[in-house]
Amino acid sequence: MEIHKPEVALLAITPSPEKLIEEAGRTCYLSLSKMTDESEKNFIRSAIKRGHHSILEHATASFRILGASRAFTHQLVRHRIASYSQQSQRYVEEAEFNYIVPDDISASKEAIAVYREHMEYTRQAYIKLRELGIKKEDARFLLPNALESQIVFSANFRELRSVFNLRLDKSAQWEIRRVCMQMLKIMQKEAPSVFGDFIINEVDCTAASNLV
Repeated sequence: MEIHKPEVALLAITPSPEKLIEEAGRTCYLSLSKMTDESEKNFIRSAIKRGHHSILEHATASFRILGASRAFTHQLVRHRIASYSQQSQRYVEEAEFNYIVPDDISASKEAIAVYREHMEYTRQAYIKLRELGIKKEDARFLLPNALESQIVFSANFRELRSVFNLRLDKSAQWEIRRVCMQMLKIMQKEAPSVFGDFIINEVDCTAASNLV
């Protein structure tokens, strides 16, 4: 099956993450008595602006990412301060694999025809290897980067800001920008004081902090 757009779902997030971040930060200054119902907003924004980012590490979020390619996951897992659980091509039968279609390819009749032909050839070659008794862990060697690879990604808020700064830049690859844009929009709702400084440009799917 062809897939054109990724899907991101929030699986879990630290309860009351911004209050936790504020309490951790105020512990540094012994200013816990200044906490009020809404004091985290200004405190966190001020801390980020000053570069006091270590307090953001106390809160974490976990996402399930569907409809993205192994080319995408190869980029994502380069972010080392995070945890990953990814669909295994060693244990999962891939005869009925889904694959991602880049916009540039789908926009051209000639290109999409070549692309589909190659994907079907690869599928049949994989099936043939399996019929010949080749193990999944070896048959997977011919599978392309275009294949969908589901992944669960967990990171603390400081690392998420780093990911967004890097991967929502206009120089980043289009697929990882699309995934990170969905994650950023989720985090702006869940922790607006931590992620609200990112200004989103919907036209080119980029974002940048106005505090950096």
